[in-house]
Amino acid sequence: MHGTEAPSEWVCRWTPLIPADGTVLDVACGAGRHLRWLHDKGHQVVGVDQSEPALAACAGLGELVCADIENGPWPLAARQFDGVVVTNYLWRPLWPRLLQSVAPGGVLIYETFATGNETVGRPARADFLLQPGELLRVCAGLRVVGYEDGFLDHPARFVQRIAAVRELPQAQEPARYPLPVRG
Repeated sequence: MHGTEAPSEWVCRWTPLIPADGTVLDVACGAGRHLRWLHDKGHQVVGVDQSEPALAACAGLGELVCADIENGPWPLAARQFDGVVVTNYLWRPLWPRLLQSVAPGGVLIYETFATGNETVGRPARADFLLQPGELLRVCAGLRVVGYEDGFLDHPARFVQRIAAVRELPQAQEPARYPLPVRG
């Protein structure tokens, strides 16, 4: 079942940008790999998915919303979150809602498949693959703190990923977004 594997390294890497004790939305959360990670980090979590069995695997973690977000209304209208997490999912018509869901001071952490993935596996349809620089264009109104577009092994896949903050109105000093030290 989708969502039972380890949390994404990208999500783990950028979780510290989410305000402490903040509420985080996981879109297409599956069986909750990121809900568990974020819950264990002290965040309140909200998961949305169309699969009732997947959401059942998340029982007790937080607020769970069963909804078909591609064919029905957005179930979280007018709500904003300190973090919005999306992995391995792409439905372009949802982007305006996702961006509106990021509260001031909140962060969008997004990672999904990119063009080129059709050469190594699924998804292979262009509808489900990001074009070069697409996440940068979509997040033009946010402060991009991290961005990658390339190839990963184990399993082989082409990905594009971004961590972007909806900045608060500036005070005297610029906000400091710590860059995680890798390896």
